[in-house]
Amino acid sequence: MSTPADIPPAAGATWANQTERSSLGIMRLMVWLSLTLGRRLSRVVLHGIASYFVLFAPAAGRASRSYLQRVLGRRPTLAERYRHVLAFATTIHDRIYFLNGRFDLFDIDIVGAELVDAALADGRGLLLFGAHLGSFEVLRAAGRHHTERPVCMLMHEENARKINSVLAAINPAATRDILPLGQLDSMLRLRDRLDAGHLIGVLADRSPSGEGTRSIPFLGDPAPFPNGPFRLAAMLRRPVLFMSGIYLGENRYRIRFTPIADFSPVERKERAAAIDAAQLAYAAVLEDNCRDAPYNWFNFFDFWRDPAARPDKHHS
Repeated sequence: MSTPADIPPAAGATWANQTERSSLGIMRLMVWLSLTLGRRLSRVVLHGIASYFVLFAPAAGRASRSYLQRVLGRRPTLAERYRHVLAFATTIHDRIYFLNGRFDLFDIDIVGAELVDAALADGRGLLLFGAHLGSFEVLRAAGRHHTERPVCMLMHEENARKINSVLAAINPAATRDILPLGQLDSMLRLRDRLDAGHLIGVLADRSPSGEGTRSIPFLGDPAPFPNGPFRLAAMLRRPVLFMSGIYLGENRYRIRFTPIADFSPVERKERAAAIDAAQLAYAAVLEDNCRDAPYNWFNFFDFWRDPAARPDKHHS
C-alpha cells in the first residue's frame, strides 16, 4: 500500500499497517456473517457494495466502462456496469465458501477435465495459467476435490504475503496453497511440487513493476502481457493449460481448461519461438473467454494504455 504524500513516512507506515489490520478485521467479520447466515442472506450486502463502487469509484468505473465497451462493442448501460462489479463482489464472497469446503452450495460444471488427466498421466505436475477472470478459488477447490491432486498458487512474494493474510482470515489451512517467488529456494520448491504431481496456478495477465512485458493484440488494441510466466514454463519444460472459473449467475460456475503450450519437448534453441507462440495463444484464449463471459473480467484499471498505473502489487 502506498504512503499518501501528506503523511510522514513513519506515520504512513503505521497508517498503512492499521488500514491493513482494519481490512482484515472487516474480512473476518464478513467470514463470520457469511458462514453463520448462509450464502443467500449474506449476499444482500453485495448489492450495496456494488452500488457504492459504481457510483463513487470513478477510476474503477472508467476502467469498467472502457473494458465493457471493447468487449460488448457498444457503450455499456448503467445496469451492465453494475452487473460487472456485482460479479466481482460475488466471486470474492464465494471465496469464503470454497476455501471452507462448502462445495455443496454450488453447481460447478467442468469442461476439459480430460486435458488435465492426459497432462498428468506421466505422474508429473502441470502449470495452469489463468487471469483475473472469474474465480481462481473455484478452480483450486474443484481441482483438489475432483483430481485429488494438490493445487497451489504461484505468486510474487509481496502478493503472496497479502493474499496469505486474507486467506488466514478466511481459513488458515488455505495458506499452505500459496507458493511465493523471490525467495532463495523458490525455484527448487516449485520444481519439487511439480515433480510430485501438483497443479500450479499462475495468473499470467499481470506483471510486477519492472518485469518485462510483450505487447499483444487484445480486444482491439495492443496490451502488455508479462513474459515471466512463459519463460518459467519453458525453463521447467512443462505443459501449460489455460484455466478459467467463470461465474454464471446464482450459484453456478463453469471451469474450463484449454491447451496453451507443451514445453516438454522444446529444446533451448527453439525456446524463444515456443514462448512467442504460447503468449499469442494465451491472449487469444483469454479474449475468447472475455467475449463469452464479459462480466467476469476483473482488471479495474486501464489495462491497455497506462501500464505504469497498473496495481501490480495487488491480487483481486
